[in-house]
Amino acid sequence: MRNFAFLVIAFFIACQSPSEEVADLVLVNGQVATVDPNNPSAEAIAIKGDRLLKIGSNAAIKALVGDNTQTIDLKGNFAMPGIIEGHGHFSSLGSSLMNLNFLRSKSWKDIVAQVGGKAATAQDGEWITGRGWHQEKWHEVLDRQVHGYPYHDDLSDVSPDNPVILRHASGHSIFANKKAMEIAGISKETPDPNGGEIVRDSRGEAIGVFEETAMSLISNAYDEYMATLSDDMKLDQWYKAIDLAQEECLKKGITSFQDAGSSFKEIERYTKLAEDGKFDLRLWAMIGSREENLAENLSKFPILNAGNHFFTCNAIKGYMDGALGAFGAWLLAPYEDKPDFVGQNVTPVEDIEAIAELAAKHNLQYCVHAIGDRGNREVLNIFENIFKKYPNREDFRWRIEHSQHIDPADIPRFASLKVIAAMQAIHCTSDSPYVVKRLGEKRAREGAYPWRSLLDAGAVVTNGTDAPVEDVDPIESYYASVTRKRLDNPTPFFPEQAMNREEALKSYTLSNAYAAFEEKDKGSLEAGKLADITVLSKNLLTCGEEEIMDSKVLYTIVGGKVKYQQDN
Repeated sequence: MRNFAFLVIAFFIACQSPSEEVADLVLVNGQVATVDPNNPSAEAIAIKGDRLLKIGSNAAIKALVGDNTQTIDLKGNFAMPGIIEGHGHFSSLGSSLMNLNFLRSKSWKDIVAQVGGKAATAQDGEWITGRGWHQEKWHEVLDRQVHGYPYHDDLSDVSPDNPVILRHASGHSIFANKKAMEIAGISKETPDPNGGEIVRDSRGEAIGVFEETAMSLISNAYDEYMATLSDDMKLDQWYKAIDLAQEECLKKGITSFQDAGSSFKEIERYTKLAEDGKFDLRLWAMIGSREENLAENLSKFPILNAGNHFFTCNAIKGYMDGALGAFGAWLLAPYEDKPDFVGQNVTPVEDIEAIAELAAKHNLQYCVHAIGDRGNREVLNIFENIFKKYPNREDFRWRIEHSQHIDPADIPRFASLKVIAAMQAIHCTSDSPYVVKRLGEKRAREGAYPWRSLLDAGAVVTNGTDAPVEDVDPIESYYASVTRKRLDNPTPFFPEQAMNREEALKSYTLSNAYAAFEEKDKGSLEAGKLADITVLSKNLLTCGEEEIMDSKVLYTIVGGKVKYQQDN
């Protein structure tokens, strides 16, 4: 009997596995927002390996501390699920950190001066590249302009021998100097391609701006130049850009990044980086639908959780229209400030339909860029037709990327069709100076960035920045979500469409995770999920409205490892 009792005690001791109840890392004395409705707030977090062990009170978490447990005292600061960038361009973000960046430029003169400085040190024939200019955000009055765009003359004067290619902040138009246009063979006789426009003056001369598909006329010439560089040099630049993008994201509290369109080559590299343990944040990517031999290569997908949940690719990116700032958003009625024009359908509708069929066949998500109300309606129509063909498949989670300007009649369709509105709050306040000018007051009020209307209708709304179109900073986008204000203008843009604090936090965490089929591993602080955590100096749920922008990232934790810590 004594032996039997001993065996029972030994059995229970073995089953308890006390090592499982000792944390590797604990965070204590914090204000923790979990985004878990069953346990919305806590004081402390325990981590074991790369997973969350427990979330609860200081006393409950301190009970899990062992001899080798690392402890971080949050000192009353705010901890939340790791921030997920819901729509950006990862390698382009890195490239933008290497080239001229005009996101903060307030005048054409400033841009010309930056290009001139670069031209002074550039090698013969080297292309000068940059991104981020936006004619609607300049404070100067241009002497000569067409639709608000300047002529290329000043740019050509400061860089007569070096071709210049500068991408619009939206990524939907290009500015080129005379040298670049000469290399590309642009003349009065060059026709506008379908879905694009060479902006010309009254004499038919190109002023230097190429919108939507017309961008390829210049970018093809740039690609020919890039082809003359060695493969090693180009690859080295790409990897450098990826390192810079990771560093920038971690510094801003981002633990996961959803990439809105990568090439097959990039996806192959991302997979290897993940498998080799070279990623410090998690990447989820869409296949760019403009890739050659798209259909033939889809048998290789999806790629799920490569390198222990550091890379996934299970979606395709499509493009229905262009951007509002470049008159590319496809509208149901003409632009207020360009009354003979309704925007651009940049990919034929039948091609979008064909790719939708491919995505459904291969059980991949389809994520289609649509900004104008006509563009959104056309995408909803295509999605609805596909869903009817697969009545037994309920969980498509297809997305409309941007969903910026929606006819009120189409807003309820997002919820009824279970289509995700993959939006970027910062676009609202960034674009606000010209939205009414483009759409008129009625259309802007009823359907421009209608987060409140979509949420009230039951739709899933996500958040991000579209970096490098905007700064990847999630705090500024969160501020836009709840205030609809610009930092330089206290007047909100139709504030009735704002999110509340909890909705905005969810849009950057659990909603983004859900939009990528990753909510079982990310998006909320719950035991068993990945230990991805962002720690901020301000409580985004309770701090004063104007204090939001004072928030500093103190820690960025990915898989239980501190990947960024603010210098004391």
